Amino acid sequence: MAYLPSPPQGVWEIGPFPLRAYAICIIIGIIVAIWWGEKRWQARGGEAGTVLDVAVFAVPFGLIGGRLYHVATDWQKYFGADGNPVDALKIYQGGLGIWGAVFFGAIGAWIACRIYKIPLPALGDAVAPAILLAQAIGRLGNYFNQELYGRETDLPWGLEIYLRFDDSGRLDMMNGVSSGEVHSIVHPTFLYELIWNVLVVVALVLIDRRFRIGHGRLFALYVAGYCFGRFFVELMRDDEATQIAGIRINSFTSGLVFLAAVAYVLFATKGRETPEQLSPDAAPRPWPWQLGALRAVGAAGAAGSVATAAGTTDEAAEDTGKDEVEDTGIDSAASSSVPAPGKEAAGEAGGTDSGTADSDAAEAKSDSGSAEAESAATVTESSDDSVPDKDGEAAESAAPRSK
Repeated sequence: MAYLPSPPQGVWEIGPFPLRAYAICIIIGIIVAIWWGEKRWQARGGEAGTVLDVAVFAVPFGLIGGRLYHVATDWQKYFGADGNPVDALKIYQGGLGIWGAVFFGAIGAWIACRIYKIPLPALGDAVAPAILLAQAIGRLGNYFNQELYGRETDLPWGLEIYLRFDDSGRLDMMNGVSSGEVHSIVHPTFLYELIWNVLVVVALVLIDRRFRIGHGRLFALYVAGYCFGRFFVELMRDDEATQIAGIRINSFTSGLVFLAAVAYVLFATKGRETPEQLSPDAAPRPWPWQLGALRAVGAAGAAGSVATAAGTTDEAAEDTGKDEVEDTGIDSAASSSVPAPGKEAAGEAGGTDSGTADSDAAEAKSDSGSAEAESAATVTESSDDSVPDKDGEAAESAAPRSK
């Protein structure tokens, strides 16, 4: 089986503007996250357009935070002996730390939620699967940039890394064009992470449908699931990175954030917010340290969910009853409107014959009624006469015995 080939280039010059695959993947991921997050938010009872309003704040914060984390953890690339500090601003060349992006993006979302009076945890639950799907799409940008790959391997799905050169013939692995010469065969760790992200997205959707997760716990599950997979992906990489005690700093971050996310899932408010609690007119959400108030909010949400479910059941039962009544009425009307075979045949015979037949039937019915009346009278008379006789006979037959 042939190894997986890398793209020959990741940048295309269109006039004076470079078209970068990495930037395209990031933009597509953001669009998908906003679109799907909006659908999920409305399905929970939120107002249309909310996710887009929040994204205006969250996306710029997220991009800045992701870049700051990358530069801080790989500072020697930009501020070392051979580094160029100006390159720290070149975000289009790749290099975004997801933890910085999520943290700063959450700050931007919190600001927007305070402005629009929306509960941030509920919004986070709605957009969590969409954000992780956007991350999976963004990993395709790493593929075009020939970055985020692992150690060398001889596995059949190993990734070929090509040497790339610019127009002047200088080596430029990021912006150049491949010469076809294979530099190395490596683990496609970007692909491993992409597949893991998609699996976690599916798991989040299924968990949300089954258990009706709310109050930020689904977002915490997204963070925990991503960190769990990223921890093992980091162990497969050998590119230059800041290390602590011989362990890559991203592995430390993955482990610590994973533990924090699991703790939140275990101790956060249970249940899910009601649609009324997502409205801007709802009461302000308590701060995280106001545990008693948070429990009250969760209890109100649980009670509202039960009431909503009960109302839905009652409405369904009422609709079913109405349908049965309507069906019964329709059947009755239909049976009364359908003529009997005899009547239908009589009708086909003509108006005169039908009238004659009806009058004959009436006379016959009258005669029958008279006969029945006479018969009933006769039976009554015979019955009245026979009772005394029988009683008398019984008395006579009983008298000798009394003696």
